[in-house]
Amino acid sequence: MWPVAVLVVVVAAVPLVRYWLTNPDDQRLVDLDVYRTGGRMVLDGAPVYDFFTPAPQLLPFTYPPIAALLAVPLAWLSWEGAQWVWTVGIFAALAVTVGYSFRAALGRAGQWMPLVFAVAMVACTYLMPIRDQVRFGQVDILLVALCLADCVAKKPWWPRGFLIGLATAVKLTPGVFLIYLLITARDDVRQRKALFMAVFTATLLTLLPFGVIPRDAADFWFSALLDPERLGRNAATTNQSLRGMLIRLYLPDTLTSLIWIALVAVVAWYGFRWARQAFRAQDPITATALVGLMAVLLSPVAWIHHLAWVVVVLGALVGDGRDRVRLWVAGGVWLYYVVPIPWWGVTIKAAEIPVISPVVGKIVQNGYGLGALVLVWLLGVWLPRRREKPVPIS
Repeated sequence: MWPVAVLVVVVAAVPLVRYWLTNPDDQRLVDLDVYRTGGRMVLDGAPVYDFFTPAPQLLPFTYPPIAALLAVPLAWLSWEGAQWVWTVGIFAALAVTVGYSFRAALGRAGQWMPLVFAVAMVACTYLMPIRDQVRFGQVDILLVALCLADCVAKKPWWPRGFLIGLATAVKLTPGVFLIYLLITARDDVRQRKALFMAVFTATLLTLLPFGVIPRDAADFWFSALLDPERLGRNAATTNQSLRGMLIRLYLPDTLTSLIWIALVAVVAWYGFRWARQAFRAQDPITATALVGLMAVLLSPVAWIHHLAWVVVVLGALVGDGRDRVRLWVAGGVWLYYVVPIPWWGVTIKAAEIPVISPVVGKIVQNGYGLGALVLVWLLGVWLPRRREKPVPIS
């Protein structure tokens, strides 16, 4: 049955892949172009953080220097070859993420497991954050897969914590998982060992570039990292972090910063607290989903494709698939992140309807970020209560 499942996934993914890989060159997998060019700069001995990709994108390299070193193999490939290798890698990482996230439902599916897996893959492929992975050639779903595997694999063949350290070194936002390991270390000796391994790996991979490309390493940590606008226009609709939503209110900068710091403290307190409770309840998938949402909400900049963590959220909500209410809620969350809600908000604002455009339009424009806050509540409060209700055996 696995050949049929693979065929279903391929047939469903072909329209999406064909659409984005036949786009004009200057609109195709633009973030992959950034990674590949960063690798080329390393090979050429040119400054990694001084280049911009060709117009009209003009994108700089924004990742830590170890990411530039890891991108060197992409520079050895042709542009067409890199596109195909990267796109296949996106779906491979998605498959790993789906496999771990929906583990309970897949385990209960018996002989139908391959088809259940295929349905989950197809559904997740068309989530907007995943569509954007393919559109831009982004790395987020790979980082999700690394952190998820490190947190939920029952008997990993790698030292637990290594993958979180790797993800944190490549892109700083997975560093929230270091906090998760820290707050759960008192509950499990394995978490303490994983914390040590994650910190050791992240530190080693951070220091390594100082010995290989020292100028670029210094440029990143003492210059490029301190420039938030280097990541792109922070007020853009695609920035769905807490800070992005606040910036779009156009309050004075100082007031915006104060409100943001206060909100970050509150959301982090509840998010990590509920993640620890989920860990204690032996539900690492829900815990991982909560921490992943922290990576989105607490970051100064979190683009829509950063919400690839929705795949893990869906797996946590579905559980073993026996509770119909949980399935309906998961279906609603899936639909919410399939349709382009933030862009509807932009359209409403552009209509210039008194009251509706500036108020409703702004709320809808922040739809994915506000939705992420609701997801934190769903996973931290609603889901534990729902588990206490009896579910008919089927």
